[in-house]
Amino acid sequence: MKRAAALALALAAAGPAAAQDQCRLALLLGVDVSASVDPAEYVQQTSGLASALIAPEIVEAFLNGPGPVALSIFEWSGRFQQDLVVDWTLVTSEEDLTRIAERIARQQRRHQDFPTALGYALGYAAGHFATAPPCLFQTLDISGDGMNNDGFDPAAAFEHFPFDGITVNALAIGGASRGIEDYYLEEVIRGPGAFVEYAMTHDDFAAAIRRKLERELRVMILGGLALPTGQLPR
Repeated sequence: MKRAAALALALAAAGPAAAQDQCRLALLLGVDVSASVDPAEYVQQTSGLASALIAPEIVEAFLNGPGPVALSIFEWSGRFQQDLVVDWTLVTSEEDLTRIAERIARQQRRHQDFPTALGYALGYAAGHFATAPPCLFQTLDISGDGMNNDGFDPAAAFEHFPFDGITVNALAIGGASRGIEDYYLEEVIRGPGAFVEYAMTHDDFAAAIRRKLERELRVMILGGLALPTGQLPR
């Protein structure tokens, strides 16, 4: 975090204009569409995410801070089933979020019979961050209702893929796997201030993703520059 702190202070010293132009956060959302997610639960995920992105408190959290947020969204399941739904989009207005929400609401599921290759999903995410616009922070927000059961595990992904400077948060969805919250706490989240949001079932997904996004987008002021809470230099 020393590098992030130095960059934050440099931007603050450069003045308000520089801070306003600097992308403050690259936020990547990964949505589980493995076989444990049935068709009704898939709709709950897409509709819940779409509604969260246009909720007033989430719109305010995206737009209320110096510099925009870059947002991207992908779906994941098996080893080679990662599908980009929304490429990196610099969110500068409520209309941007509305367009993204409409895209999510129209999304047709591409895969439904593949296992839970969480390590591969993490590896894909690390590679996708390499294409993100330059932002002060990078956060992966990955949701899922099952433990890794195909291919290399999250620990191997963190060892072999470039995760330096990337915070990994999680939304653990109960119902399909016992102990899923503890699994995500112990095996998946990574970085200072990383956390797990928990939904008891897919019925609670919409409320949980809204809480999670608001927490990730909340800002604090350090020397005139907004920094996401949980990612402040220690």
